[in-house]
Amino acid sequence: MRLVFAGTPAVALPALEALLASQHEVVAVVTRPDAARGRSSRLLPSAVGAFAQDAGLPVLKPAHPREEDFVAALTELAPDACPVVAYGALVPQRVLDIPRHGWINLHFSLLPRWRGAAPVQRALMAGDAETGATAFRLVRELDAGPTFGRVTLPLDGTETAGAVLDTLAASGADLLVRTIDALATAEPTPQPDAGVTLAPKVEPDEVRLDWSRPAVELDRLIRGANPNPVAWTMLGQERLKVLLARAVDEALEPGAVRAEKRRVLVGTGAGALELLTVQPQGRKPMAGPDWGRGLRGEARLG
Repeated sequence: MRLVFAGTPAVALPALEALLASQHEVVAVVTRPDAARGRSSRLLPSAVGAFAQDAGLPVLKPAHPREEDFVAALTELAPDACPVVAYGALVPQRVLDIPRHGWINLHFSLLPRWRGAAPVQRALMAGDAETGATAFRLVRELDAGPTFGRVTLPLDGTETAGAVLDTLAASGADLLVRTIDALATAEPTPQPDAGVTLAPKVEPDEVRLDWSRPAVELDRLIRGANPNPVAWTMLGQERLKVLLARAVDEALEPGAVRAEKRRVLVGTGAGALELLTVQPQGRKPMAGPDWGRGLRGEARLG
């Protein structure tokens, strides 16, 4: 099949690489426009855009897929299907209708659970026992199209969002290729009406640690926010990022810090949180005990 691939972040790269290695022909790539990155604020291409350029693929970067120039370019490319992974923009119906087999999305959840931009983060924060990836046909409603297949991944309560995404990106790439292989004859299954949950983008204000909550919930929040946007708290006037922690059965006043020789504990509404990896403001990540040795007197997080 002639394919136009749509994707933006690095998590989409395994799928693009798998399609390039398949029997299908990737004739172009669609990605989000170049964006300012780093301290220099230079405009740089997305991970998918940079990879596609290096691979010699034509790259389309519409500000929005409704733009007439983009619609004309995609029509001229005449794709049989448009596989998409984390593209990051809503595709209007007239564009969905261009490929004869539609746009086939790889979404990192077990649909209809966690429709939206942050499915893995939300699954971890909710304490789900499993997650996965689903291949489905895009429709106008958010992540609501009929499904072709899925892969599952059990969760043991220690994973970070970044690690889960890496795993699903690899297994999902194989699922997407198999879906495209069978697309000409496959009959997708409508999603059930029951069990729909939403996964909006996780904002920084949402991952400020509220030490009155139970340690188990804070652990889930921290893992779900790693590597982005990263959970945080305040130590005096400085922000402290918390990258990894674990719940322990200790009694401490919420927010109170107890620095021991080999561990640092913070009290919560139920149990305590052992800080494993933190990042003080203006510094690199470090082990919790190393940070704890620099504390002077009583410390409280808030």
